[in-house]
Amino acid sequence: MSIADIDPALALGGLIAGVMVGLTGMGGAALVTPMLVLLFGVSPAAAVSSDVVAAAVMKPVGAFVHIRNHTVHWGLVGWLSIGSIPGVLLGTWAFAATLSTSGADATIRSWIGAVLMVALLAMLAKMYLSKRARARGESQHLQGTQMPVRVVPTLILGLIVGTIVGMTSVGSGSLIVTILMLLYPLLRPSVLVGTDLAQAVPMLAVGAIAHAGFGDISWAVVVSLLIGQIPGVLIGSRLSSRYDGHLLRYLLMVVLAATALKLLGAPSLLAGLIAVIGVIAVAAFIIRDRRAARALTPAHDPGVRAAEQTGTGDGTAS
Repeated sequence: MSIADIDPALALGGLIAGVMVGLTGMGGAALVTPMLVLLFGVSPAAAVSSDVVAAAVMKPVGAFVHIRNHTVHWGLVGWLSIGSIPGVLLGTWAFAATLSTSGADATIRSWIGAVLMVALLAMLAKMYLSKRARARGESQHLQGTQMPVRVVPTLILGLIVGTIVGMTSVGSGSLIVTILMLLYPLLRPSVLVGTDLAQAVPMLAVGAIAHAGFGDISWAVVVSLLIGQIPGVLIGSRLSSRYDGHLLRYLLMVVLAATALKLLGAPSLLAGLIAVIGVIAVAAFIIRDRRAARALTPAHDPGVRAAEQTGTGDGTAS
């Protein structure tokens, strides 16, 4: 591979995907793999293998931050890895076996679409569980990295998710975090995320080696993606301190729904219609939120009005 093989448009796509992941904590392979297939015409087989390798480079960066902050439950990481490492090998074996069949790209495309639908449902479930926990005041009793491990379900979760990742590259973050929330509802959110990132490192490292041996890696795609993804994640993470990205999560779910349907063979018109309706709905949410924020502003206060007119206020940097 030479510098001429690097695709600037693909690097830009990786940058956008990285910013979204850094801002929302969602997306990852669920965003990158269909982007490669639908926007850049990469074959489904090469998209899966290349994304597994790129993710194996990216995940340790986020994991290191959480390790340094002591927000990793190593007991969970261990048992998840005992399941996910053989799982990703099993999934890669199924992936490689499919490559030798006729219609392999169509089959893998369908796998990705189906897993995207599952990931979308998992994201919705995660948002619901988080809201329910806040409403019940469970955040007052959250536990950290010493919570006892439920060995059997945790091991099974790792096995299933590892297999799915080996077959499609999708599912590590969205599925793991949601099911961990069900198994360990009192685990701190930061520990959930840190544990997910840490357990993904050995799984993806083994998956990358397996896909390098049996898959269909495009190194030009891998390098182009990483050129955009690495700064994108850093930029998104910095922006997340100023904006929590909750509305972008809805937009991301709209994109996932439309792309999943397209990958599953739905007409372009239907996928496009869902995307348009979803974007309009997200825009309506934004307008509603802004109106609600304005309604809560004490506009009768002359000091507040003066600050608004001059562009100064509590949140303005000096």
